[in-house]
Amino acid sequence: MTVAPLAPARQAPEYDLAAEAGEDHVSASACPACLAAPSAEDLARSGDIKGARIMLSLPTAHCAVCITDVEREMEATPGVRSARVNLTLKRVSVDAEAGVAAEDLIARLDRIGYEAYELDPGMLSATETDKRGRDLLMRIGVAGFAMMNIMLLSIAVWSGAEAATRDMFHWISAAIALPTVVFAGKPFFASAWGALRHGRLNMDVPISLALVLASGISIFETMHHGHHAYFDAAVMLAFFLLVGRYLDYRTRAVARSAAEELAALEVPRATLWRGGVEQVVPVADLRPGDLIRLRPGGRIPADGEVIEGSSETDRSLLTGETLPVYVGPGTMLSAGEVNLTGPLTLRVTAAGKDSSLHRMADLVAMAESAKTRYTTLAERAARLYSPLVHLLSFSAFGFWLWASGGDLRLAVNIAASVLIITCPCALGLAVPAVVTAASGKLFRKGLLIKDGTALERLAEVDTVVFDKTGTLTMGAPVPENLANFDTETLSIAAALAAASAHPLAKALHGAALAQGIVPARLDALREVPGFGVEGRLGARLLRLGRSDWVGAMPAETTATHLRIGTEASVSFRFTDHLRPGAAEAVALLQAQGKEVLLVSGDVEAAVAALAQRLGIRDWRSGTLPAEKAALVAERMGQGARVLMVGDGLNDTAALAAAHVSISPASALDAARTASDIVLLGQDLAPVGDALRIAHQARARIKQNFAVSALYNVVAVPLALVGFATPLMAALAMSASSITVSLNSLRLR
Repeated sequence: MTVAPLAPARQAPEYDLAAEAGEDHVSASACPACLAAPSAEDLARSGDIKGARIMLSLPTAHCAVCITDVEREMEATPGVRSARVNLTLKRVSVDAEAGVAAEDLIARLDRIGYEAYELDPGMLSATETDKRGRDLLMRIGVAGFAMMNIMLLSIAVWSGAEAATRDMFHWISAAIALPTVVFAGKPFFASAWGALRHGRLNMDVPISLALVLASGISIFETMHHGHHAYFDAAVMLAFFLLVGRYLDYRTRAVARSAAEELAALEVPRATLWRGGVEQVVPVADLRPGDLIRLRPGGRIPADGEVIEGSSETDRSLLTGETLPVYVGPGTMLSAGEVNLTGPLTLRVTAAGKDSSLHRMADLVAMAESAKTRYTTLAERAARLYSPLVHLLSFSAFGFWLWASGGDLRLAVNIAASVLIITCPCALGLAVPAVVTAASGKLFRKGLLIKDGTALERLAEVDTVVFDKTGTLTMGAPVPENLANFDTETLSIAAALAAASAHPLAKALHGAALAQGIVPARLDALREVPGFGVEGRLGARLLRLGRSDWVGAMPAETTATHLRIGTEASVSFRFTDHLRPGAAEAVALLQAQGKEVLLVSGDVEAAVAALAQRLGIRDWRSGTLPAEKAALVAERMGQGARVLMVGDGLNDTAALAAAHVSISPASALDAARTASDIVLLGQDLAPVGDALRIAHQARARIKQNFAVSALYNVVAVPLALVGFATPLMAALAMSASSITVSLNSLRLR
């Protein structure tokens, strides 16, 4: 195979593409978000020439010291008014004067050891704070506090309080319960009203009716000096339902759309070359045929053809190719690639929404839309459950109104008891309680569940598709034959490699230093973009790089070549470390009867070698992002349930299209966003365990449904015949919920 040359390169940054949020304090936890800042072009168009907000990704920031270092360096930059780092999102938002360029800030951060990359804030939608989670927690707290106080008042009534004393306790309970029910029940009331307005029923309709009837009956009984009021039942019902709703919310909380994250990779500005003059313009203003200048280290803003210059580009995020690719006049480039070594002039063929990067985002968006049609077992059961609950309650009301000779109080009490006792609290907890327990177990094994339905879908998997680089391997080349060379050769190679930031050069230089090799003192060191590095040792010309440039025979594996003077060239071969646990994961999946595929954008020789090493019989090489997604879609169309495991931008469409997906924590943020499960550590072995735990979780979910059904078979007839008061119904409903929760905890 032809080996990519050595040249200055930066590893493609692991961009943080989550939604932008502000962080006022040094903290590693999420904080309330603010609106995405406008881009420089937006400000210029609006006439604001006083300054701009520049947003940079900081993929290597990881602690409070990083925050201090970055903010101090940014604020020390002339023209910068303020800088604020969000550690959770690994971003710094810089408020600067109009003359400050993002490239200058990136260079300053690079000098203090922080890789940075400009993001386009205009491409990131404004994010909302975690209002819903905090709102539910607040309502749970209010309902719990009110429930405890009402229960204390109820004890006095149960202990024998009579007449005016009993009525006083009931009115005090009403003063606590009614505002609590209105406040705590708002999520259910709003959902139920929304369903009824559109002519349908959901699980919140019977819940809302039960809350209203329990409160209404209690007021009626209190006004008529009744012996029993059910304020405690109403508030208890609201409390347990809110707990279930919060569990459901936490386990189903998913990051923002991967399609929007991919769109944020698009470069906000481009350098237009027109009439011999460079002009910085928004990418949206580019048209086919325009000429743009590309400097080393920058992303390519549009698809186009190189008409001048030679360099290398990093395509790893788009195609999965592990090594930089040589480009020259006539080479077609895609938006999102990184120009590594030399300046280029590009003739635009497609920009903006027509670019390949944007089309990839569209692929992800379509795949995500398809996934959202999946419904959980609880939701499917609720389609039949809700109408049945209402039918039973209204039937009980009508029957007892007729049987009692028009006793409205008795009929309403029995109807309310039926509604409360059949309230789908246990059914609502059946899935989220199990998911919460299973998620905790998987988290301890190094897997983070992002989607509440992921476990259900994981239990259905019969086919597993792995990406190669960065997934089954670590994505870092390592020289494998240094022992074959003498000290002088290694010393010269280390000195040449030190002059380049190419991945192979960095790996060679680091490995040589680790063996105690001292780099030789060379003269006339220079880098030839797209080819390699050359220098002199006395009268001898030294070259390290491409085989054709050095004059060596192309290697069959990943390699770089060295020629010393007129001596025969030598080759340094490289291999990629297998990710820990990869072999165990593949073996465990195959032992479970799963079909395992290896699909990669890398060259055939590298993919074939890895497949043979892991015992994977079905593998594909050189696949493009759309082809990966098409392969997953084809298998899904044939009835397979596919688990996709990948880490790169080229995997995001396939991750989103799969039945369920996993990505490593080291993956690009767009890939993590598109996936359902994140592998937190380097060890891949938990992927095999995840399927086993998913089967256990599905069994617990079915058991919870059985408990819920059995409870209703026993309790509903008792309520229908009038043997259960609303309070007894609330206690029975709570008991079923607790039973479901305890069964779910058995997973731990």
